[in-house]
Amino acid sequence: MTSQLDMARAERADFAAFLATLTPAQWEEATLCPGWSVKDVVAHVISYEELDVAGLIKRFAKGRVIRANEIGVEDYSHLTPDQLVAFLETHLDPRGLTARFDGMIALVDATIHHQDIRRPLGLPRTIPPDRLRRVLQLLPPNPRLGVPWRIRGLRLRATDIDWVFGRGREITGPGEALMMALAGRPSAVGDLSGAGVGVLASRMATPGTGT
Repeated sequence: MTSQLDMARAERADFAAFLATLTPAQWEEATLCPGWSVKDVVAHVISYEELDVAGLIKRFAKGRVIRANEIGVEDYSHLTPDQLVAFLETHLDPRGLTARFDGMIALVDATIHHQDIRRPLGLPRTIPPDRLRRVLQLLPPNPRLGVPWRIRGLRLRATDIDWVFGRGREITGPGEALMMALAGRPSAVGDLSGAGVGVLASRMATPGTGT
């Protein structure tokens, strides 16, 4: 069985290969992360890789916890797109914080942020089913992303892979769209159907914690 760490490495490799194909103009395009360009999102993905415990404490203290991600983006903003891709290619194996919980953080962040970039650029892909299913399994209990509250009382069922979660009003759709909706991306709701879609959409209108 492929481990989460192996999945995270494979996702980062796919992400780096995709980023290497983007034009300079595409690197400046907006993503599904409010206020962040493609370059900002990539900087965020790599921004925790070389921090030890002391570095993490300093980052969270400087950002007063809630702005820690923004501080990380600022710290890597001087890198060019080519340098960001090179950094990612030399950090395919998660380190430090992103390697915690058998690579869970690295896998979830890379997979979601990969789509945060692809969707606005109109460059879809087919996520390998084993990776997609694993991320869908990891998201529902994730309080950092606000998922438990977002999906309370809803039953989620993927139409293209074998994955079902929860009880209540049903929401169906492609696994990728469900993943993005669970992560709080409103644009994915249009790809879903079912009696619970309105409930999910209304909860996304309330700002929450995101990746």
